[in-house]
Amino acid sequence: MSKHLFTDIRVPIEPDNPSVMRHEELCIKCGQCKTVCTESIGVAGYYDLLKTGDTAICIHCGQCANVCPVGCITEVPEWESVKAAVNDPDKIVIFSTSPSVRVALGDEFGMEEGSFVEDRMVALLRALGGDYVLDTNFAADLTIMEEANELIRRLTSSNIPIPQLTSCCPAWVKFVETYYPEFKENLSTSKSPIGMQGPTIKTYFANQENLDPKKIVNVAVTPCTAKKFEIRREEMCSAGKTLGIEGMRDMDYVITTRELAQWARAEGIDFLALEPAGYDPFMGKGSGAGVIFGNTGGVMEAAVRTAYAALTGEPVPDDLYDLKEVRGLAGTKEASLTIAGTRLDIAVVYGTANARRLLDSIKRGEKFYQFIEVMTCPGGCIGGGGQPKDKNFSGDGLRQKRIDGLYARDRQMKLRLSHENPEIKAIYKNFYEKPLSPLAEEMLHTSYIDRSSDLGKSSDLGKS
Repeated sequence: MSKHLFTDIRVPIEPDNPSVMRHEELCIKCGQCKTVCTESIGVAGYYDLLKTGDTAICIHCGQCANVCPVGCITEVPEWESVKAAVNDPDKIVIFSTSPSVRVALGDEFGMEEGSFVEDRMVALLRALGGDYVLDTNFAADLTIMEEANELIRRLTSSNIPIPQLTSCCPAWVKFVETYYPEFKENLSTSKSPIGMQGPTIKTYFANQENLDPKKIVNVAVTPCTAKKFEIRREEMCSAGKTLGIEGMRDMDYVITTRELAQWARAEGIDFLALEPAGYDPFMGKGSGAGVIFGNTGGVMEAAVRTAYAALTGEPVPDDLYDLKEVRGLAGTKEASLTIAGTRLDIAVVYGTANARRLLDSIKRGEKFYQFIEVMTCPGGCIGGGGQPKDKNFSGDGLRQKRIDGLYARDRQMKLRLSHENPEIKAIYKNFYEKPLSPLAEEMLHTSYIDRSSDLGKSSDLGKS
């Protein structure tokens, strides 16, 4: 008999899941968690508890929490641990904020959906006691530098597999490792922005600011529940290995948009009354390309802008600042570009159930691409599992408002290219040397594992 109850109508969740948890007393057995996990995520229904040793398979995306109507499933909270660190005089708490938080946090305080609240968000984090507030858009630009150059390396090499699959979404990465390990060498070795932000803070930033890295508590503020899993991967300890500090993680905690709002309410902070504040000047500057990371297609568009400049040595044309073929809420989008005589066939996907269908079509030889962006959540990170609930049941309407907010911000910015970010230029000059350098490979790149054995003896369940 399974230890998991009611598996015919709900997703099983392990007690040690680092990302999501179930409050059993609240469950009304509505079945919505099972539906989203089966139809959109493609995990439920694609494994058998009898074969997994009664262990639930989870990619930690948190969409079950997003659709739960009664708050039975939530993220695993970490904000109280962060608060304890803030109150410890021996700790240096550094917040890093993801793009999508700033177009969703306002929802929690009665603001118009999709409102861009970056300045108030930064002010809130300072009011909560952060010693530094940095912008993960900086690391998004860093990710583009590494990922775009990796793509160029794949396109010009005969021994590195094509297509390149993006690796910014940790739920998607675990999906590949579990269900399609034959594609793990196609995953970009570039870490996610949070995966790059963490070790860079504890090495480069700490040195520049004369901080003891052992005292730094890195906190990622993000729409993503899967980041709670990602930061605990064994590979996410690059700074400690480089500095010789055993057991030190690159990123210490992840709090979601919902958690940040919960913490603010617990402290009695009036979000709407906060005076706007800005990021710390160092590692606080990101480009418009980093901003759009939060949208489905945003990583692709940002990478194409920088790849074009690198391959041609010419200014990026206007049409690459508004790459309509990869924008919008279609679950799968395709486009073809020619850059410096090189044809680039690309695809953008959200929802790992859609990704499953795409990978199967590639395996059957029906589709061919050089570059594929995949995000697990609907609309990309703006629809992450830790974002404010869709209280008005607007669905794509809400997601489109958040998407529009990030694209509007990109258009407003003078700096719209990752490789033109002066802080990115400085970090390569003073620390990483160049993209794909030995130190960049050590700190900013990673590897992946084959998790298909988690599915048991018959690991092809649900594949076409």
